[in-house]
Amino acid sequence: MTLTQATDSQPHPTFLPKVSVIVPIYNGEADLPNLIHCLFSQTYPKKQVEYLLVDNNSSDRTPEILQNAAQDAQSQGLQLYPLTEKHIQSSYAARNKAIQASTGEILAFTDADCRPIPEWLNLLVEPFVEPNIGLVVGEIAALPGQTWLEQHAERQVTLTQKYTLDHPFCPYGQTANLAIRRQALAEVGLFRPHLTTGGDADICWRIQRQTPWQLSFAEHAIVQHRHRATLQEFRSQWQRYGRSNKYLHELYGVELQPKLTARKSFYLMSRWFLKELPIASINAIAGKSSFVALLSTPINLYGSWARNLGQQQTQLPEQAKEIEQLQNQN
Repeated sequence: MTLTQATDSQPHPTFLPKVSVIVPIYNGEADLPNLIHCLFSQTYPKKQVEYLLVDNNSSDRTPEILQNAAQDAQSQGLQLYPLTEKHIQSSYAARNKAIQASTGEILAFTDADCRPIPEWLNLLVEPFVEPNIGLVVGEIAALPGQTWLEQHAERQVTLTQKYTLDHPFCPYGQTANLAIRRQALAEVGLFRPHLTTGGDADICWRIQRQTPWQLSFAEHAIVQHRHRATLQEFRSQWQRYGRSNKYLHELYGVELQPKLTARKSFYLMSRWFLKELPIASINAIAGKSSFVALLSTPINLYGSWARNLGQQQTQLPEQAKEIEQLQNQN
């Protein structure tokens, strides 16, 4: 479970393994044009990368957009393959679909609402030059936000991988920016297809705990990700975090998030109203901080409540314990 960090932001000029970029998509109509533009702008050699974009039973124009993107890619000498996963509604099942169809030595994962920088693949693949590296985690940065919730999440650096890499049980990377050596998957299996959250931690932990493969952090391999813009999206995000906590607790025995009691909530809101709010207001008026800082405590409390709710209302389904095995090992 050794964590190393890539210290050089310049890619190795001679290490260029075949890479399969995998993106699960559910109703990605709004995000896909920007994502596809970013994939087409990658500086990694065209002949050494394939893009597998998996529609997970979308009800919008996602299939049409993917077909058009495949035609555009072909005209530019790129390999982009639209796939479909209709049987299981799970991003992990969609990722498995692409893994089974892939041919790359390295599998790079991102999401439809992400925007990889042009050098993303070069920098994400670079640490694999070391033969003991089986996982590489890239960094996630926020896209500029317009709403207070987006700006709050940006101030909190909510999406950074540094939190997950510092997990007390075992470091892991979110699949918004993660690469895995194919051989590692051949040894431990693929994602649990019936899992709906927490699968990124699960697969990273299986690789690190069951094999000698090590994890490396490529801080300069950046994808930008949009934060949740509405209260409904924010609540859904933190409820999902709660479900992930519960699933990982049942799979690995990791500690659950402490329950947010009414007494603790009252104390935190009282302290915010009597102490934090006046100070934050003065700083905001003086231009020393943004007005978003005024609402940090209430927003954080709402997120903690949603996380607790997600944790309390879920239980790991028996099917979610199943691990799909790699069929195409090249």
